[in-house]
Amino acid sequence: MDGSYLAELLLEKGHEVYGLLRRCSNRNTQRIEHLLDYIKLVSGDVTDQSSLDGAMEEVKPDLIFHLAAQSHVQVSWQQPELTGNVTGLGTLRMLEAMRKYAPDAKFYNAASSEMFGKVQETPQKETTPFYPRSPYGCAKVFGFNVTRNYRESFDLFACSGICFNHEGTRRAETFVTKKIAMGVARIKHGLQSHLELGNLEAQRDWSHAKDVVAGMALMLEQSMPDDFILASGETHSIREFLDIAFQIVGIKDWAPFVKFNPAFMRPAEVDVLLGDPSKAHRVLGWKREYSFTDVVSDMTTYELAKLL
Repeated sequence: MDGSYLAELLLEKGHEVYGLLRRCSNRNTQRIEHLLDYIKLVSGDVTDQSSLDGAMEEVKPDLIFHLAAQSHVQVSWQQPELTGNVTGLGTLRMLEAMRKYAPDAKFYNAASSEMFGKVQETPQKETTPFYPRSPYGCAKVFGFNVTRNYRESFDLFACSGICFNHEGTRRAETFVTKKIAMGVARIKHGLQSHLELGNLEAQRDWSHAKDVVAGMALMLEQSMPDDFILASGETHSIREFLDIAFQIVGIKDWAPFVKFNPAFMRPAEVDVLLGDPSKAHRVLGWKREYSFTDVVSDMTTYELAKLL
């Protein structure tokens, strides 16, 4: 999702864009099909150092946006070792490739609000201590720390954007927001009887992915590397997301269409995440264009239109 929106933005800014593509049995390029005539794809995998070295030596990039991860929190409990290898060590391997073959480039690492986990203060700032509550969050903490370590140890332009939840129409179907948008649209059209969800009271700080990737680009336009929180500064619950999505399709009382399934509860729940984006506003001049309602509306109306 983020890579496709970011590629569009970078092309608009006049950059030559390369994308690192992991080999799969089925080519996974559906989100960038409309961009394939304008970008160049290079083979590589963040679990394989030699492929990253080769890609970095071939492209010799000026800007590096490292977004690759096993990014699903629930899956990280089912595949913790894979998550650590891809999400944590993958960042280290990218930095190593950069250090060897593109030391003058600027490096962006996608960090996550899940690093805060059991939050130590609200709202969360760049200085808030981390307390991750999942293998995914732990792997992201490693990626954040190793990015800072390489910046300080090798004088690299390496920075992290601590991204809070962000969504868009290109979100993968395994994520709860996409699941809700698709389910509500299908319920409206009589194609589905109900949604099964976990904790409806979990609160998150949601932005649109288009706003967040704009912040990523701004971070690499600075003269000095630094870390920034990219967030809306607002918190909303899953219940609120449901309220707006069902309102869009004209259903006021949605309770009969939503069933609780304990299988979707996390072993260690993260109840509230709320980011303080004031540093990004002040230093980067970053401001979001999409409200929470805009995000829910964008996703739900997109799914409705697909069924027409």
